[in-house]
Amino acid sequence: MSVTKNGQKLADVIKKAIEDSVITMDEYEEIMSVAGQDSVIDKHERALLKQLNDLIAEKVVVFKKMP
Repeated sequence: MSVTKNGQKLADVIKKAIEDSVITMDEYEEIMSVAGQDSVIDKHERALLKQLNDLIAEKVVVFKKMP
């Protein structure tokens, strides 16, 4: 599977967001923005988003509650 420039950027943004096992709404919105930036969500990007959602579902990564 080839990795597009946007796919690599998405991977980098996700890695940065989950470094501390906590994701903020701003980070999540940035991830979604990058994913849709080129108007195409390819296989690689879909796989990254699924992995992120799995981490959230399994509570490996949690959303930071808003103050």
